[in-house]
Amino acid sequence: MTIDFYTWNTPNGRKISVALEEMGLSYQVHPINIGKGEQFGEAFLKISPNNRIPAIVDPDGPGGAPISVFESGAILLYLAEKTGRFLPRDPRQRVPVLEWLMWQMGGFGPMPGQVHHFLTVKDPQDQRYGLERYRKETHRLYGVMDRRLAQHEYFAGEISVADFAILGWAWRHERHQVNLADYPNVKRWYEQMMARPAVQRGFAVSLG
Repeated sequence: MTIDFYTWNTPNGRKISVALEEMGLSYQVHPINIGKGEQFGEAFLKISPNNRIPAIVDPDGPGGAPISVFESGAILLYLAEKTGRFLPRDPRQRVPVLEWLMWQMGGFGPMPGQVHHFLTVKDPQDQRYGLERYRKETHRLYGVMDRRLAQHEYFAGEISVADFAILGWAWRHERHQVNLADYPNVKRWYEQMMARPAVQRGFAVSLG
């Protein structure tokens, strides 16, 4: 059955389009134009109580009953459990997937997202401190990634939902003013991920 995918063309939205393609799941995109405030509509609120994209409705949820899921990390875990792909069953192998997924959700997303915000601030006095702070932290996070990928092909060893989550934000590296040449291991991983046919489909699909 077809999953209803409510989203917009953002890093968090692209995480899910990539995952859906990689997992071979049928889905239909329902654009939620966040620039026009559509995420605050009453119908969407019932699916995503935090008024944020992405969210999904799976008509074939647990026990065959429909289920809605909001928050991109929760969606990735749900889809991985549903398909049995990109999330190891062995607890020792699963732990690094969860670690790097939570690392993305808590840091490599919120921090470059703040860079995006402060780049749009017009007043230099208002912009300076925030941009300096969050740009520095964003580069620190890229350094964490680079050190990890120096020892591992993917973040958790084998490709996993953690890679899909991180890729959504690495995709915007130019926007948060990071040159991947400064992080050669990240560059290798990024190019390897973006060369995957399913990833290319996930980025090519229109999200609005």
